[in-house]
Amino acid sequence: MIQRILVILGHPSSTGFCSALADTYLHAATTAGHEVRFLHLGALSFDPVLRHGYTQTQPLEPDLLSAQSDILWATHLTFVFPIWWGGIPALMKGFIDRIFLPGFAFKYRAGKAFPDKLLAGRTAHLLVTLDTPPWYYRWLYRMPGVHQMRKTTLAFCGIKSIKTLLFGPVLGSTPAQRSKWLKQAGGLVEKGRFNVHRQSRATVGHDHQGDSSL
Repeated sequence: MIQRILVILGHPSSTGFCSALADTYLHAATTAGHEVRFLHLGALSFDPVLRHGYTQTQPLEPDLLSAQSDILWATHLTFVFPIWWGGIPALMKGFIDRIFLPGFAFKYRAGKAFPDKLLAGRTAHLLVTLDTPPWYYRWLYRMPGVHQMRKTTLAFCGIKSIKTLLFGPVLGSTPAQRSKWLKQAGGLVEKGRFNVHRQSRATVGHDHQGDSSL
């Protein structure tokens, strides 16, 4: 089934391994015949600080209005980002704060404890790099950045995360290892993993079984 895929690069830099992962995924998606759009947050012009919380309306910059349109267009979102200090980069957090707003991403109703999920029906892949060994990040730190994205952000708005790949440690990795990780990222598209009924736990990118879940 053809998807409308929006790839969001959450690393501020356009070089490095996150960028290579995004490029590989984009190429695989285009080759597979999907409709594809790309957002590099580092190239957008916007204030990442939600200045007044939800108490006042903070006008959206043109780049953020365009990003909202891209999200509404998409049937599938792919976030590519590093883990810094256990969580997502500040730029990516600011992007989410500014555009995943009441009335766009969710909506509270009187008498209801939980909000309407206004972005329901979409799926997501997370491609995550880190310098901590993935097994250590999962079992010792309990993956706070991944849970923040999958559970308290995307799921809160109705977006179902169907696959997460952890790639690391990137620090000290060999060209052969990085090539293998890139192949795994592209493989998510080649294997057609967009089925909302097949949500999986995070997969360690360097696992010898490739996509075997922890």
